[in-house]
Amino acid sequence: MGHGGNVIDELKADHREVEELFGRLQQMTGGGQDLRDLVDEVTIELVRHSVAEEEYLYPAVREHVEGGDRLADKEINDHSRVENLLKQLEKMDTADPRMSPTLQQLMDEVAAHVRDEENNLFPALAEACSPEQLDELGDKVRRAKSMAPTRPHPSAPDSPPANKLLAPGAGLVDRARDFVSGRGRS
Repeated sequence: MGHGGNVIDELKADHREVEELFGRLQQMTGGGQDLRDLVDEVTIELVRHSVAEEEYLYPAVREHVEGGDRLADKEINDHSRVENLLKQLEKMDTADPRMSPTLQQLMDEVAAHVRDEENNLFPALAEACSPEQLDELGDKVRRAKSMAPTRPHPSAPDSPPANKLLAPGAGLVDRARDFVSGRGRS
């Protein structure tokens, strides 16, 4: 992640990347370590994306878009459901019979969230903000993703200022754990 461009282009590129990962998940026939590695990759990408949106996108939506509080609250609630599913998957053995239905639920939740953002939130933000504001938000989102946690933390704050203070520390701890365990290197 870290594609360049304004915030909308950046986040749409993330969406396409996650859709590609979901396609790989759907084509996977086995389980074991290959499935665990792919689920970890999906988790890392979704958590980084969500943290960046919560730190910068949704506050901008609240500030600039008419009815932005309602839109941002809805998206944060979507993130909460996704994060809880990711936490379940993190704890689940790949042979667990609940793995496949939980993955499907995750893919369905994320697909609905992506449609909603791309059809409603992004057009409203594009109309409300200048190109310069969208570019600046894109830069902030990219920086946030580079420092974001890589594991789900459902009980972590999801609104400023607490999320902006705690996410980099959680991200550092997560990246250290990933380095030691080899997680995310596939």
